[in-house]
Amino acid sequence: MSSIISDDEAWAAFERRDRAYDGRVIAGVLTTGIYCKPSCPARHPLRTNVVFFPDTESARATGLRACLRCKPDEIGRERIAVAKAVALLEGAEDSPGLDALAAQVGYAPHHFQRLFKRATGVTPAAYARGLRARRAAAALDAEGSVTEAIYEAGYSAPSRFYETAADRLGMTPSAWRNGGAGVTIRWTVADTSLGPLLIAATDKGLCRVAFDEDSLALATRFPRAEIAQGGAALADLAARVVAEVEQPGRHTDLPLDVRGTAFQEAVWQALRAIPPGETLSYTQLAIAAGHPGAVRAAGTACGANNVAILIPCHRAQRSDGTMGGYAYGVDRKKVLRAREGIED
Repeated sequence: MSSIISDDEAWAAFERRDRAYDGRVIAGVLTTGIYCKPSCPARHPLRTNVVFFPDTESARATGLRACLRCKPDEIGRERIAVAKAVALLEGAEDSPGLDALAAQVGYAPHHFQRLFKRATGVTPAAYARGLRARRAAAALDAEGSVTEAIYEAGYSAPSRFYETAADRLGMTPSAWRNGGAGVTIRWTVADTSLGPLLIAATDKGLCRVAFDEDSLALATRFPRAEIAQGGAALADLAARVVAEVEQPGRHTDLPLDVRGTAFQEAVWQALRAIPPGETLSYTQLAIAAGHPGAVRAAGTACGANNVAILIPCHRAQRSDGTMGGYAYGVDRKKVLRAREGIED
């Protein structure tokens, strides 16, 4: 057994069929003579009939054979293929399409799309869009001209950037670079079953949704914006946000106007791609953001999320399946997850 993962931790991972442990530990079933990966969908054997190995090679050395259902020997090949695809996307000036990408890593397109999304939380096309958006965000920080930043990020023309700018940045690029300069932010505090909730929005979308905050916090977060109390223009949006607190996953189309570092925005994009009732580990979020080793930073990005519930960081958890922290308290996280049917 690996010195990093105890037998108890390994068995717990197998019981919940945790994909995050695939490739980290292998189970050998003595009664059937096969070995499986943690996410194997087959019926679980008795605990007394299972031994654990750090890898497939160790399991084969004892005479066990690979499970034909979960195909544990393909774990390494799949991870190599996803890593190669990420490298291809990161290094390409023009992102290859799914067919070309899958061909270069040796898989059928539809099968590889499933593998890639399972590993990173997003499809190859979404990863490519996020990569280009992150490059645009980084370039906006570094370049003196918005137009230069757009071309630096790999867009063929400014029009291509602005077509989807609201989905990525919300505010115009110039305002985004300058702390909300020239933008009016309207706010209200709404009552919810989880406590008072600050809801703030620009004309383009929600820029701050946070428990236990008031309007004074907005001046710090948006030092150059005009802060004004809400009113009729914000009432409908606020009602939909409150409904999302009470029944998460119903209002996924709410407009957002958020900003962060390139890495934070990549993590937030991955969080928004998680379907209600499902989860991703911080490791998977780091992979989706293009930095597999930045697991702790992925957790920090969740904590820096400006719009609670709407960017659902309550669906993020540790690799061992436990909840992890939450900026607004683990009790609230537990309630939100329970409302989606996530068991902890």
